[in-house]
Amino acid sequence: MSHLLQSTFIPTTPTTLRRSSVFLTTHLRKTHVVESKIREIFMPALSSTMTEGKIISWVKTEGDKLAKGESVVVVESDKADMDVESFYDGYLATIIVPEGSSAPVGSPIALLAESEDEISLAKSQSPTPTSSSSQETPAATVTEEVSPAAISSSSSDAGPVIMASSIHPASEGGKRVVASPYAKKLAKELGLDLRGMVGSGPNGRIVAKDVEAAAGSAPIGVAAEVFAAAKPSGGGGAPAAPAVELGTTVPFTTMQNAVSRNMLESLAVPTFRVGYTITTNALDALYKKIKSKGVTMTALLAKATALALAKHPVVNSSCRDGKSFTYNSSINIAVAVAIDGGLITPVLQDADKVDLYSLSRKWKELVDKARAKQLQPHEYTTGTFTLSNLGMFGVDRFDAILPPGTGAIMAVGASQPTLVGTKDGRIGMKNQMQVNVTADHRVIYGADLASFLQTLAQIIEDPKDLTL
Repeated sequence: MSHLLQSTFIPTTPTTLRRSSVFLTTHLRKTHVVESKIREIFMPALSSTMTEGKIISWVKTEGDKLAKGESVVVVESDKADMDVESFYDGYLATIIVPEGSSAPVGSPIALLAESEDEISLAKSQSPTPTSSSSQETPAATVTEEVSPAAISSSSSDAGPVIMASSIHPASEGGKRVVASPYAKKLAKELGLDLRGMVGSGPNGRIVAKDVEAAAGSAPIGVAAEVFAAAKPSGGGGAPAAPAVELGTTVPFTTMQNAVSRNMLESLAVPTFRVGYTITTNALDALYKKIKSKGVTMTALLAKATALALAKHPVVNSSCRDGKSFTYNSSINIAVAVAIDGGLITPVLQDADKVDLYSLSRKWKELVDKARAKQLQPHEYTTGTFTLSNLGMFGVDRFDAILPPGTGAIMAVGASQPTLVGTKDGRIGMKNQMQVNVTADHRVIYGADLASFLQTLAQIIEDPKDLTL
């Protein structure tokens, strides 16, 4: 994935400077590369599905000196926030795309000057921002056309100027504070100043729990009331909905755009649904017994599902080209999590092989990273089967939409006391939950799902193997 985490530059120069050109052709697109000491910093491709990025914050300001490896800007992709680091020494001459604006992958977001004397020259060459929110036509530049493919192929000739990483310095000389988007939003709602806070994220980045801790020590008043309403619910539930102004039109966020594209893509797959009722008394009893050891219900369901999938590999398979399908070698359970501004599916990899206690610890880590928008691509793109659980909201049944590239997704409802009749004619009370599986009918058939759900029910109704 390292090649996806790099951006490059196309040097530019005024007509008064001597220039030499090299033409690169990639997928019928060509780029005019010119030798110069002024370079364009492009919006990097942080994932294989990213088409545009949003500038969360500029770690450096115009005129700041940059050293190779220093963070320059924090970019929001369709799934996570990542720092972009400089590959060159120089000066951040001018910022083309400001904080809060978006730009397509491959478009210039800033200019880098090699020397301080060239800053003014770079400012005079600054092109019109190519933000996706702008309706203006970008000014012509030396670069005739740039695509993500062209960027990758030209890196060996021009050399990359920036790369993305998950390292987040909390501040740079006291000028800029780096925090997750949710932490910034929460701090704004609580009226708290991020400056001076000690971050617990990677390399001191401020995350939501740091703001919550600061709010807990703040004077009791209006801010504390807002904090109580804004604090996310526990156990992987959705954050409390923020207040909205009725009648307003709100554009999609980068993540919402990605979800929209995936949902439209899923319409091209022929799917069908099978429901099943599972008695959960034994699972509920096991959960109460081991909850104090840090085990979550999500981990229990993921483990049970993974063990059932191990016996029914076709339900864990995937079809991507419509002509063949793959029996996936790993059982990676993706679990849908609602976060501020969107939805993401962190992945519990090799869930059938990892013990329940380690699985629970890993799940807590993934949820924290998801809410801080710090998940790495392999932590949300490698799922082979998806779980969507709305049981914590009291929902008894629902259907889920199949994520592209996977074979099936299971919607899990709440476990509820239910009057049931036994084979001998007696009536009793049992806890039962409804599960509905949506599957790709090109690969998985009704008998496959029915057999899988029977196995899953057996594991949940006699969960002794879950703690092995």
